[in-house]
Amino acid sequence: MPLENPVLSVVIPLLDEAGNVLPLIEEIAAALHAYAPVGDNFEIICVDDGSTDTTGDEVKQAQQTLHNVRLIRHPQRLGMSAALRNGVRRAKSGWIMTIDGDRQNDPADAPRLLDLAWAKGNDRKVLVAGIRVNRQDTTGKRIASRFANKIRKSLLNDNCPDTGCSLKVFPRDSYLELPFFNGLHRFMPALLKLYGHETIFTPVNDRLRTHGISKSDFLGRAIKGAYDLLGVVWLMRRTPKPERGHED
Repeated sequence: MPLENPVLSVVIPLLDEAGNVLPLIEEIAAALHAYAPVGDNFEIICVDDGSTDTTGDEVKQAQQTLHNVRLIRHPQRLGMSAALRNGVRRAKSGWIMTIDGDRQNDPADAPRLLDLAWAKGNDRKVLVAGIRVNRQDTTGKRIASRFANKIRKSLLNDNCPDTGCSLKVFPRDSYLELPFFNGLHRFMPALLKLYGHETIFTPVNDRLRTHGISKSDFLGRAIKGAYDLLGVVWLMRRTPKPERGHED
């Protein structure tokens, strides 16, 4: 039976990741079981974004031995931002950890990110994001990513050296207060910083993909990314910092 009050919800967007899903879930479970502040008190939310392979079946297989694994299915592909959004909306914990479904993020890094986030105590206004070291991508992809990150940092002043790393920890409510749009996951550091959150970046391991293929369309992503970047620049200039106020 799923947990009612987990201390952490792990959200994994998935698209045709057969061969990766089951070992990834097992790695996450092992890393969190060994981390005392979490132990058994977590849930893993797998969002199958319209996969046409056996991704969903592997999640079902994991559910046979792990009671805290949940599966959300999209009947058609909606994109990573929508997959993350729908996973976070259904999460039962006030804290979210996101991780890629291709196993290139290493779950062994999760406790360190959680330590950094939870060291802030009750304030909770913090985003902890990974910075991939020893990148396992192609040379062309690394160069393109470095160039895009440099432009983004200069325009948004988010101080994020690697916005493409999916391994992140943040409060659920803070994320849901952000305006939603396709591509939001790439601009979380800038927007949460605008909303008064501390942003912390820490090195994490990057691993080779062993199953499946990358879903990245470099040219298409570059065009969409430039369009989104201009939109976010406009949004940040037009958005006053939200004040929660206090009740007298």
